[in-house]
Amino acid sequence: MFDLAGVDLMVLLPFIAVGFVAQMIDGALGMAFGVISNTLLITLGVPPAAASATVHTIKNFTGAVAGISHVLHKNVDWRLFWRILIPGMIGGVLGAYVLTNIDAAIAKPAVLAYLTCVGIYLLIRGLRSSPAEKKPRIVEPLGLAGGFLDAAGGGGWGPIVTGNLLVQGANPRMVVGTVNTAECFLALTISAAFFASMGFETIGVPAAGLLIGGIAAAPFGGYVARHVSATWMLVMVGVVLTATSAFALWMALP
Repeated sequence: MFDLAGVDLMVLLPFIAVGFVAQMIDGALGMAFGVISNTLLITLGVPPAAASATVHTIKNFTGAVAGISHVLHKNVDWRLFWRILIPGMIGGVLGAYVLTNIDAAIAKPAVLAYLTCVGIYLLIRGLRSSPAEKKPRIVEPLGLAGGFLDAAGGGGWGPIVTGNLLVQGANPRMVVGTVNTAECFLALTISAAFFASMGFETIGVPAAGLLIGGIAAAPFGGYVARHVSATWMLVMVGVVLTATSAFALWMALP
């Protein structure tokens, strides 16, 4: 899949660094790998569909390692896992179809504006008081929307699902671990849908760098999620979600 013969290490290093940082944040907070990596690839001139296919291919590997880490640290709520995964896989297939056949850019600014507001809310909630844990009521629709937007936008599973479950008062540690673990299987479904229509030619040197950096960072996510307090988890998720969504919104506006 990766032909690295004759590739200059200095060309590969920036992608390794991005993959490491993006996966470290994603593994610890349940979001950001897709958004950061996809934005980088598009900025460097990779077509949106090819960028999304590349990012989801890498998530198959980094997600598997991160998922194992969360399982070993007992960060996974298996009932919640199935409730978000199945609708997420359905949404992912639909999103891959949309991105390869229809221009979905019209809805992107509205979604990013919404995620920015969610991030600000989580940040304020984390700073003002200790979060009271509640059982989330709206779950399956989040999985469907998260899977669809993740495929169509190259990132969105973590921000949509993690962000909204935290807004409903779910335990931050279990949300991050569960959403991260489910993401591995979601990425497999989405990348298979992309390759069914696009082939494997879209995967190249940037993907190899993201993979190396992502795999190196993935084992640490479960440890961080287990040992950071719920309050600080909310604050950090709020900061990352607000920053990434606001930046992507600024880039998406004409």
